Amino acid sequence: MKTHAFGTKEKSASLKPVSFDQAEVRAGEIEIEITHCGVCHSDLHQARDDWGNTVYPCVPGHEIVGTVSRVGEGVSDLRKGDIVGVGCMVNSCQTCAACKKGDEQYCSGPKSCTLTYNGPKKPDGTNTYGGYSTGIIVRQEFVVKIPEGISPAEAAPILCAGVTTYSPMKHWGLAAGQTLGVAGIGGLGHMAVQIGKALGATVVALTTSPEKAEAARELGASKVIDMSDQAGVKDAAESLDMMINTIPYAHDLAPYLGLMKPDGVLAMVGNFIEVPGFVPGPMVFNRVSLAGSLIGSIAETREVLALCAKHDIRPQIEMIDIGDLDTAWSRMQGEDVRFRHVIDMASLRKLSSNSDTEFESLDPPTRGEVVG
Repeated sequence: MKTHAFGTKEKSASLKPVSFDQAEVRAGEIEIEITHCGVCHSDLHQARDDWGNTVYPCVPGHEIVGTVSRVGEGVSDLRKGDIVGVGCMVNSCQTCAACKKGDEQYCSGPKSCTLTYNGPKKPDGTNTYGGYSTGIIVRQEFVVKIPEGISPAEAAPILCAGVTTYSPMKHWGLAAGQTLGVAGIGGLGHMAVQIGKALGATVVALTTSPEKAEAARELGASKVIDMSDQAGVKDAAESLDMMINTIPYAHDLAPYLGLMKPDGVLAMVGNFIEVPGFVPGPMVFNRVSLAGSLIGSIAETREVLALCAKHDIRPQIEMIDIGDLDTAWSRMQGEDVRFRHVIDMASLRKLSSNSDTEFESLDPPTRGEVVG
């Protein structure tokens, strides 16, 4: 399958047209014609090698929705024409303790789970390519059906932003009547506010952008705390049972830890870089747990899609063409998105049909080992 995409071969924010050939669909795999792909802050971090682990060439995109175009031998629950989604993973060992437990994102097999893009755990000359492309082939275990009532464009961000914020709420047992803080009202945070409310929590939005207060309330937040207002932060001390911290860059945790009740859980889902000037005193004296959570399992992805369908939860999206990526990334850095860009892949197909567009050829992607 000839696939067209946007990617980069070096540490750069500027993506260019590229193309590559997909191998044939193997047993247990699904070929998907991509119609929409969300734009996540992780895409920018990865393409720029902000985490120091990028394998080039890099074709980002892990909020993928499309139509099944072909199924491999042994696939019985998906068929051609189904509307499906793919999140951050396309494979795992399926045999380790984490996989058997249903936590594929924590796969401890020899190569860990295979990420949708930038997949190899160690550079080995191959790579996985993501959803900024016209098509992808994925193990059937990592493909989810999109519920009726959720449009393909709206479904895309749920596959990362939705499940990444839902997973820690489930794992640490967010209960109806508890108070949930959501730090960072962006792509992940605006989903966390809606999901937390649907689970019965009182949601408090935490932001350094006061202009987001009205939007946070419209999403379901009962209260908004301006984290730059020291008096307001002090007044809210020890008021939260749980916090989902979605802030995607290094920041001082002290003001956020001070908001936690004794025995509260502050779950980090956005910052993979560092915690500067960390002082553990507030944790020790209030028995607060500082935790981390990585995306979510495939089962949790299905659960959050069902939850969103039931409670009419939808991401707020801005549709863009593939050629608008540079502008979209710039706006994302400036927090000028309400709240998630989604690429209409019809624009890439149109571009690929233009004989004047030059697509640089890349080596074929890897898809991880055949499992089962």
